[in-house]
Amino acid sequence: VQLVESGGGLVQPGGSLRLSCAASGVTFRGSYARWFRQAPGKGLEWLSSIYPSGSTDYADSVKGRFTISRDNSKNVLYLQLNSLKTEDTAMYYCAKGSAPPRSAGTQVTVSS
Repeated sequence: VQLVESGGGLVQPGGSLRLSCAASGVTFRGSYARWFRQAPGKGLEWLSSIYPSGSTDYADSVKGRFTISRDNSKNVLYLQLNSLKTEDTAMYYCAKGSAPPRSAGTQVTVSS
């Protein structure tokens, strides 16, 4: 099982990014998956979940700004980040199921 995040980068406040999490050896179809982030000097923060039904859930800190989705045909999990703030700067990770993230992550830096 391997998950690889991509799509991070440097963006100005108010900007957008779309993060991707590509899976090999496992399918996102009909699965429970999550996005997390970890800012420098802080703990791991849960951001969003998508359930087998397709329903979604978000942390208050990102609700209305971030959107989780999955593309079953490509076996990719996404996180759309809109209206980015400097406090969104962190390493972002995906995870499948209830296990904690174990992948390398992708860095998002929000700065003017």
